Amino acid sequence: MPIATINPATGETLRTFDALTEVELESRLARAVDASAKYRLSTFAQRSGWLHRAADLLTQDREDLAKLMTTEMGKTLTSALAEVDKCAAACHWFADRGEALLADEALAEPGEVNASRAFVRYQPLGVVLAIMPWNFPLWQAMRFAAPALMAGNVGLLKHASNVPQTAAYFEELFATAGFPPGVFQTLLIGSEAVEEVLRDDRVDAATLTGSVAAGAAVAAIAGAAIKPIVLELGGSDPFIVMPSADLAAAVQVATRSRCQNNGQSCIAAKRFIVHHAAYDAFAAGLVEAMNALTVGDPLDDATDIGPLATEQGRLDVEELVADAVAKGATLLCGGRRLKGPGWFFPPTVITEITPDMRLFGEEVFGPVAAVYRVASIEAAINLANATEFGLGSNAWTRDVDEQSRFVRDLEAGAVFINGMTTSFAPLPFGGVKRSGYGRELAAHGVKAFCNAKTVWVA
Repeated sequence: MPIATINPATGETLRTFDALTEVELESRLARAVDASAKYRLSTFAQRSGWLHRAADLLTQDREDLAKLMTTEMGKTLTSALAEVDKCAAACHWFADRGEALLADEALAEPGEVNASRAFVRYQPLGVVLAIMPWNFPLWQAMRFAAPALMAGNVGLLKHASNVPQTAAYFEELFATAGFPPGVFQTLLIGSEAVEEVLRDDRVDAATLTGSVAAGAAVAAIAGAAIKPIVLELGGSDPFIVMPSADLAAAVQVATRSRCQNNGQSCIAAKRFIVHHAAYDAFAAGLVEAMNALTVGDPLDDATDIGPLATEQGRLDVEELVADAVAKGATLLCGGRRLKGPGWFFPPTVITEITPDMRLFGEEVFGPVAAVYRVASIEAAINLANATEFGLGSNAWTRDVDEQSRFVRDLEAGAVFINGMTTSFAPLPFGGVKRSGYGRELAAHGVKAFCNAKTVWVA
């Protein structure tokens, strides 16, 4: 993939960028190491001040930055503005709480370990490589950057090649906010250059948000180099609806969750598993709500769903839907690309999915809702867990016992009851199974790239 801004609403290439030369890449790695040696000695008060300033700059730049994201990857302007605001709020949150989250942690009573004091001190690992995707081009990189910088780490950002201008903004943002030179740098390189950077002894750790295949490749390299990593990979989140659910609310959230970011979100609800007693009403409501959405120019405030980010992404969605229909699935709405320029795909509801269809096991990265009918809570849980993924999950029921079952038995990094699965700065974020390992955000995220150093004083 070329490093370029290509407007997915028109298919027009707006700007192209040259990848860093070997000499330029070497210079940036050397600068990161030099910056790390000094930055690790900065105080929490200094880091907090710089991070608060970055948040203020995000707010100041929100209109232009939102339009840039919409132009580069097609999200609606409304959602892009919300993404900028979310990033600013996360910067403030970690700036306010980072010192407390990383405070020395008492280990034991002095007499237990024959010492006057024993505690853990959290210290930064050093230079961290962040390999980030295009679908939330600001938020996904920021949920690494804010806690990592607050912990005293230095960041190198290898962003997706179709959002180069958003990637470049990160480096400009943190420099303008006052962070010392070299503390956060953007690497405009292709995916083929990532292995060399990750293996470099000057890089201490890495984090990746992306596909299972990309995660496996990065994990293999990091394992060989004995470097810690955090992986946030794909998701095929279940959205379970039981008879006691508030169906109107469930339909509204189901529609928003499946179609957020034009259907391109790892933690979007993708498999709608509905108890037979609620199935007919829920399915009818979902189809009505999906049909009511407006597909069009993402810069238009009246638009609910913009284009998919890439031409290949639309082809992938089309292939999954076509395979299911050819094998007996039923389309209740949508399912076919829209005419005209751009990479648009309509809101789609599909039923009668069976295990022999690719859609049953693969993640569909577009506004396609697969609806399943089940007879019991046991069947719902079994179907929800019948996937290689385990990122988020969603369950709708007012029955307290059923809520407890879902919390206990759903195989996922998060369970949201009667509300939309999302990510918040105060909540740890990550998955299980092939959705990855490690956690971002909250105390877990700010400590992810720290050495938990045991200190014993006689």
